[in-house]
Amino acid sequence: MKAVDTNVLARFFVDDPDDPQAAHQRPAALAAMRGRVFVPVTVLLELEWVLRGFYELPRASIYRALSALCSYDNVVIEGRVQVLAALQAFKQGLDFADALHLNRAASCTALLTFDKRLIRRSAALQSAVPCELPTAA
Repeated sequence: MKAVDTNVLARFFVDDPDDPQAAHQRPAALAAMRGRVFVPVTVLLELEWVLRGFYELPRASIYRALSALCSYDNVVIEGRVQVLAALQAFKQGLDFADALHLNRAASCTALLTFDKRLIRRSAALQSAVPCELPTAA
């Protein structure tokens, strides 16, 4: 099994006719994804950022791409259960990075953050891990 990075996954999901490198890289990415591959959670985090920030794909398209990736039998996703839970929170409106942080912190009593929006949204979604403001003791 080989690990794939963000670039391979971006080429796999996005056919970019405006990028001359894509003509060479996309076929190789498609071929690589036919084998058994490992996708680290850090690559998923970066992939979401690239799809959203660089390719400007809408949230629904990003959700479909990441969900599809998690469904492939030949793809091993690091922390798959937590990633799937994060995808559900993302589908419900939470930022993907925040959703990953919350779900990867499942064994913790709280996620400390200064992000008041995250605190409100995670409470509205009834996150298993509450978000709290850190306080000076």
